[in-house]
Amino acid sequence: MEAKNRIRRKGLLTVSSGDAFQPFSYSVGRFGSRFFAELRDKKRLLGVRCPGCAKVYVPPRPLCGPCWREMSEWVEVGPQGTLAAFTILRFAFVDPETGRKKPVPYGYGFITLDGAATQLQHFLRVEEGRAPRIGMRVAPVFAENRTGSLSDIVHFSEVS
Repeated sequence: MEAKNRIRRKGLLTVSSGDAFQPFSYSVGRFGSRFFAELRDKKRLLGVRCPGCAKVYVPPRPLCGPCWREMSEWVEVGPQGTLAAFTILRFAFVDPETGRKKPVPYGYGFITLDGAATQLQHFLRVEEGRAPRIGMRVAPVFAENRTGSLSDIVHFSEVS
C-alpha cells in the first residue's frame, strides 16, 4: 500500500482492466504518464525524439533502440497518420482494457502518425463495403470522457 501511495504522489498514471478482474495494477512510468495525460487532457499525441538519429518514437520511451541514447525532447505528432498494416476481426472477444466484448467486425491496425518513425497499434473503424487499405489516411476519434489510457482514442477512421 505504501508504494501505491508514493506512485500517486508523483503523479504517475496507472492502468486498469475495466470490469475484468486482474490481480495487479501498474504504473505506466514517466513517459507513459505524460503521453496519456496529454491524450486525456488535450487530445494531443506526443512522441519523443532521439538526439542521435532523430527517430521519433510513439508511444514514447526513454531510450532509443538503435542508438542507446537517452531521449528527452518531446514532440507533437499526428493526429493523422497512414495505415501501414491491418487485419479485420470477425469474431467477438472480451477487450482486456475494458472488460467488454468488441462489436464485430472491427479492424486493428498499425498506424504511422505524421511526424513519427514508429507505429502505433490501435482499433480501426470498419464500414460495410469500405475495407481498410494499406496507405489509407486515418485520424483518431476521441472518447468524450477520457481517463488517461489508450482507449481515450475509440478508434481511427479514414480521413475523407
